[in-house]
Amino acid sequence: MPDEVARMKLAVVGKGGSGKTTTSSVIARTLARGGQAVVALDCDSNPNLGISLGVGDEETERLISMRQALDEGQEEHAPTWDTLIGRYGSDGPDGVRLAVVSRIDNPEPG
Repeated sequence: MPDEVARMKLAVVGKGGSGKTTTSSVIARTLARGGQAVVALDCDSNPNLGISLGVGDEETERLISMRQALDEGQEEHAPTWDTLIGRYGSDGPDGVRLAVVSRIDNPEPG
């Protein structure tokens, strides 16, 4: 059997109030409960995915403040994917890893 890992990247977009945060959290937690490694990136200008995932108010606010520090130049951007999710991520229920980001430059393929 080949040693392959199925990788999937999903993006949920839409206008405000369309249910994208709720949809994203349900998909993320469902995949994680099924044994998939899931990293959820909240790029929304009103980042509430942490609340919807069950990360909690305090941890969600901590992640948002980290993104604000990056946007204001008080923190350095992560040079790699592993650094990004390690430094700016937080573990939520069902094993979903969450990071609140403003953008991703030079994404790795795959």
